[in-house]
Amino acid sequence: MKPKTYTAEEVKKASFEYFQGDELAATVWSTKYALKDSYGNFYELTPDDMHKRLAREIARIEKQYPNPLTEDELFELFQHFKYIVPQGSPMTGIGNDFQIASLSNCFVIGFDHDADSYGGIIKIDEEQVQLMKRRGGVGHDLSHIRPKGSPVKNSALTSTGIVPFMERYSNSTREVAQDGRRGALMLTVSIKHPDSESFIDAKLEAGKITGANISVKIHDDFMQAALAQETYTQQFPIDDNNPWFKKEIDAHSLWKKIIHNAWQSAEPGVLFWDTIIRESVPDCYTDLGFKTISTNPCGEIPLCGYDSCRLLAINLYSYVNHPFTPEASFDYDLFKNHVAIAQRIMDDIIDLEMEKIDKIIAKINADPEDEEIKRTELKLWEKIKNKTLLGRRTGVGTTAEGDMLAALGLRYGTNSAIDFSEQIHKILALSAYRSSVTLAKERGAFSIYDAKREENNPYILRLREADPELYNDMVKYGRRNIACLTIAPTGTTSIMTQTTSGIEPVFMPVYTRRRKVNPNDKNVRIDFVDENGDSWEEYVVFHHKFVTWMEANHYSTTQKYTKSELDELVEKSPYYKATANDIDWLKKVQMQGRIQKWVDHSISVTINLPADTTEELVGQLYEEAWRCGCKGVTVYREGSRAGVLLSMEEKKPEKSGERKICFPQSDEHLIRPKELDCDV
Repeated sequence: MKPKTYTAEEVKKASFEYFQGDELAATVWSTKYALKDSYGNFYELTPDDMHKRLAREIARIEKQYPNPLTEDELFELFQHFKYIVPQGSPMTGIGNDFQIASLSNCFVIGFDHDADSYGGIIKIDEEQVQLMKRRGGVGHDLSHIRPKGSPVKNSALTSTGIVPFMERYSNSTREVAQDGRRGALMLTVSIKHPDSESFIDAKLEAGKITGANISVKIHDDFMQAALAQETYTQQFPIDDNNPWFKKEIDAHSLWKKIIHNAWQSAEPGVLFWDTIIRESVPDCYTDLGFKTISTNPCGEIPLCGYDSCRLLAINLYSYVNHPFTPEASFDYDLFKNHVAIAQRIMDDIIDLEMEKIDKIIAKINADPEDEEIKRTELKLWEKIKNKTLLGRRTGVGTTAEGDMLAALGLRYGTNSAIDFSEQIHKILALSAYRSSVTLAKERGAFSIYDAKREENNPYILRLREADPELYNDMVKYGRRNIACLTIAPTGTTSIMTQTTSGIEPVFMPVYTRRRKVNPNDKNVRIDFVDENGDSWEEYVVFHHKFVTWMEANHYSTTQKYTKSELDELVEKSPYYKATANDIDWLKKVQMQGRIQKWVDHSISVTINLPADTTEELVGQLYEEAWRCGCKGVTVYREGSRAGVLLSMEEKKPEKSGERKICFPQSDEHLIRPKELDCDV
């Protein structure tokens, strides 16, 4: 029977009703995640249809193993984005026969050996493009490229260094990102590399390297030299005991430049590489191909070459009983149960990814091009398939941390809130690893598991101390997955869960949000064009859970409020002094470090700072992040470049006088207010 189809207008109307008047959530879901073909026909009317698709496919995999979850059980977990939310590529790709695409959110590519020839550089460029066209974000490291001025045996006589190739990879990303396809890129380089200063400066010029995020890999000995104002030796090759090039630099000056550039332009991000490697469980298997070399575009998944990861978020807010009331409490038992199921679902998605990769490989083999043309793409996917099966890496994470804390009456950034957050992520880690051990008993451990290799890993030792029984069972039965956990940005995910994202605080109770418009999006308005030429729609948004707090505390959500009246409401709420711009930023960094102890991959966090923030404060935040065990840190100073979220103050009022801010008229429980009829 021919499946029922819908028009874009029908889907947008139905999803608008599904999200109870939240235009932004409806637009995000219908344009990014609703099942559709190349001709504009939609096959899903609301997210319920999507969640049924996900549940059906995952249940099909479950039937291949003992104690299978049913389709109904899975749908109940997915419905309304309440508990478990597969993110991005899994949400789009599972059960989608209209695209031959991967279910992986992110990949890292790179060589196991030095390869800085043009052939090696171009090969990475092609691999990057081939992955991006299948929807994946890509990261790779540039530390293998010889520094500028090095002798080469071609017509140039000397090397051009790293920066021209940064531009090349960036341009490739923007090409793939055209026509609605997704391109996201992370470029990294070691601070040991003699060209690292040029790398750090590369994005200061407007319009340069707009298709890539950049992060510098900072080593402990560099930090020690920088803080002691000592010299530091850079070399090439960076890890060679007998490098053929060395130079001494002023470590403090280069550190100050990193801070200045981050303050001025929000980049580079910083990766504390020794912490990443020291804590990495997969790096216990370096000699078997699991040496971590770079990260995905948002930094939450450090990966070895040709490995990949799929992401899933658990909605923490949904485990708060009686939110925003004196009776509020966290449902620990339900949370532990769902974490175990989430880990199981992620393992199922690996099997679904194997099916997708087989289809990609079959497509490549069936293409009419010459075998020589297809060779790189074919070998690329074969390597990714082998590495994925070898480690069975997963990315179980969370979202709605800020709303969870507020709903429990805890102010984000306070000691009590940080203590509670660490407790939740400790429970999550122990529950996920327990689930992976159970899966090993039922399905088999990842094939290279070796307890002896892992016995001195700091993360594994932490689990062992917290739960000796878990550790003993892991030694006995193995573990299904080489690594399990992360915390991703959850940008569009949080729009659909209608919560704060990741471990971030609420941005503001009322703000303007931008949604990027792809060139092939239809029936959209363009409100803003950024410095890179990308187009954006803008939405005035009331943070949904702030409205929930108002309802729980009997404040009207239908009357009009002036800005000063709204400010008074915020002061009475648990969101007061808990927004991105007015939290204690050092406390936020410390919170990230405390949570990081229980996350085996990494955490994607941006410290949002007001426009008048000093470079000195940015330096303090970066130093504190290193000291307290964060694996990476990024800052965004308001106005330093075009952002996705804007304070209301950034939007000039169209009329004179105090701006009126109002809530929509509605008899229903508000998930997020409708488009506002007010002066802003």
